Amino acid sequence: MHATDAITDAKHAIEICNACRYCEGYCAVFPAMTLQRSFVDADMAYLANLCHNCNGCFHACQFAPPHEYGINLPRNFADIRIETYEAYAWPQPLARAFRASAVVTAVVAALAIAAVLALFSTHLFEPQTGAGAFYRVISWAAMSAVAGGVLLFSILALVKGAMAFWADTRSPLSGPITLAAVWQATKEVATMRYLGGGGDGCNDADASFSSARRHAHHAVMYGFLLCLAATSVATVFDHALGWVAPYSYTSLPVVLGTLGGVGMILGCVGLMRIKLRTDPAPVSVKSLGADWALLVLLLLAALSGLALLALRETNVMGLLLALHLGVILALFLLLPYGKFVHGIYRATALLKAAVERQRHHPIG
Repeated sequence: MHATDAITDAKHAIEICNACRYCEGYCAVFPAMTLQRSFVDADMAYLANLCHNCNGCFHACQFAPPHEYGINLPRNFADIRIETYEAYAWPQPLARAFRASAVVTAVVAALAIAAVLALFSTHLFEPQTGAGAFYRVISWAAMSAVAGGVLLFSILALVKGAMAFWADTRSPLSGPITLAAVWQATKEVATMRYLGGGGDGCNDADASFSSARRHAHHAVMYGFLLCLAATSVATVFDHALGWVAPYSYTSLPVVLGTLGGVGMILGCVGLMRIKLRTDPAPVSVKSLGADWALLVLLLLAALSGLALLALRETNVMGLLLALHLGVILALFLLLPYGKFVHGIYRATALLKAAVERQRHHPIG
């Protein structure tokens, strides 16, 4: 990354934090910070993606506004994370378009893909039931062509972005990448350990602690993974076993998808509620568009999926199918450019932090 105002401000703040060290036990950022004595621009991208935005350091800091030093690491790091989404993204024009108007871009992309799929439909307003009902509305060839192209592009863009982030922030590593370090980072990702702040939770609204944000993030993440599992199982049923969708309400794909959809709805609504009542002082205005765009797409994906399940034998099934697929594919199309990609960068940053810690304190 190149120097920006956010990076310059963060460097100034980190130098003060490195001398103070009052927040050393709060999260992964401060132990990683104390292992260095000087910082380059790429270090700020690394530390910013270690930050889980719990806001604990802001409310504990004696140098936070209105102090003349004006230390506000959560806002500085949130600004830098938004800049990393664009700096490491591929291709750059899509990243700039998404950053300019994230929510509008997300909704327009979903509607555009839904419209394309609807054009391939032959029974859009006619109820279809029984095996192969979905394919009689939108053919398997049309679904696979559009979905396959979007998914391959998304995977390529995500991989290129992750490689660019790793190449820029990996050096210097203080040791080899070991299985212990990988396991440690994996546990921290799976449990969202640092959304617990210093252990009591996040400061979502004020200086009081709460675990609501961590629980909501867990609901979204594991709900999303359950939906992916449902799709994977359905693929095996269809292509390996010859059991063509739609499946019964008690089948494994439907149960997994229903649980995942409910989890995503609960998590998204919870995160939206937290965003609306949170203290604006440590919030990055730059990040709001990307935050809301992801939440809106995830919520629409879950709602449209459950609506399709409930109304799949009615004459609105065709429209709901096109809309649901449009939202899902827009979500995957924009993953490399929005808030979702921070999960990849954060996991990468946690791995680097684990590697660096093991030199000083062996990981068990």
